Amino acid sequence: MTTISSSWRGLPRPALLGLLLFFCAGFADGALVPFFPLWASSEAGIPVGAIGLLFGCYAGGELIAAPLIGGIADRVGRRPVLIFSSLGVGCGFVALFFVQGVAATAIVLLLTGVCESVLHPTILTAIADVTAPSAHPRWFSMARVSSSAGQILGPACGALLALISLSVVFLAAGGMLILGGIVMLAALGETMGSGRGTATDHDEDEDGLSALLPAFSDGRLAKLLLWVVLFEISGNWIEAVIPLYAHDAGTLSPSGVGALFAYAAALTVGLQMLVNRFAETRSALWLTAGAGLSTIAAFILLMTSPAMLPLIAAVSLCSVAQMLVGPLVPTAVNALAPEARRASYMASSSVAVDLKDSLGPSIGTALYALAPRLPWVAGIPLVAIASLGLGVAIGRARHVSGAATSKAGYSAGVARPEEPAAWPTGPAVEEYS
Repeated sequence: MTTISSSWRGLPRPALLGLLLFFCAGFADGALVPFFPLWASSEAGIPVGAIGLLFGCYAGGELIAAPLIGGIADRVGRRPVLIFSSLGVGCGFVALFFVQGVAATAIVLLLTGVCESVLHPTILTAIADVTAPSAHPRWFSMARVSSSAGQILGPACGALLALISLSVVFLAAGGMLILGGIVMLAALGETMGSGRGTATDHDEDEDGLSALLPAFSDGRLAKLLLWVVLFEISGNWIEAVIPLYAHDAGTLSPSGVGALFAYAAALTVGLQMLVNRFAETRSALWLTAGAGLSTIAAFILLMTSPAMLPLIAAVSLCSVAQMLVGPLVPTAVNALAPEARRASYMASSSVAVDLKDSLGPSIGTALYALAPRLPWVAGIPLVAIASLGLGVAIGRARHVSGAATSKAGYSAGVARPEEPAAWPTGPAVEEYS
């Protein structure tokens, strides 16, 4: 125990505090998302067709604010941004406990999204400030693990609190982020100017609508992101519609919905690395087709019955689909990006995810308002087309990357990995090098 304690004490405090804040944010999101549709329809008096629009207000706040204040941490410092953003998001979630009606809820979610737009990028920037570049992948991976752990405990805690009242869940979600903000206020020191942060860090962490500009000048990236959005929109219906679908059918109570989403998060945490090993030897089209088939199978199960076993199987299949596709998209975007514009290209991918979070619930709940099984029926052809298009786009990105690597190796006189013995090594090549 002494050795373990000494090892943790030797790690940079801001990075450890960043992991804690990631856990708090994951907990809050995990507690909010499964129960918001149920609260909106049963306690807040919000029409089912408007629930998706309210989800869109939250994502819309992020999209509107990010181009304006996304880089504010490089001007005023990481510490004040982390304190005010975590407290702002926490207070926004707490405010949902008190509001009623569509207009008031939309305003609260919009303002909460504005505060959230700078939370995650600033946490990553603070971690990068105090850790060596060679350690960034490990720390960023730990940040994802911390967020996933929160997303497991959030729905589980929300399931217990929903036994009291659905609105009490918002107090827990907001209270966790307020606690995180208080810890940042008490323990976090300023990391800007610590010697490792540079102007490049600002470029890599900034996202928003301005980050979509590379998509308009690079048709390959625009097509890739289009397929990403189309595929993710339908997958998002699982998360947005199942709470209403299962509750209206009498299959799950609000607590049962929270437990179902906690199970899905635990499944992803437990199987992601195993799926990654399996995916290493498969083509992009094979993987996206597999993800598409998994999602279609989930929709067919949901379309046939809202019973417990089909719900569990559908959530499991959808989780597997996300495990297959998740690592492919950033890899493909990075392959398309020129060296000098890699951060902008990756930010475009982040904005595409925000668009998915805005459009997915809006469309899914609107379809559900027309007919309970309509999202699953409409999702089948959409997923089939999007998964094939996404596989082709990712395959082309890999081909472009491989061709560029081969060309660069030839220009520099470097042997290709697949044919080292046949590659010329004579005086001409040495002179060119």
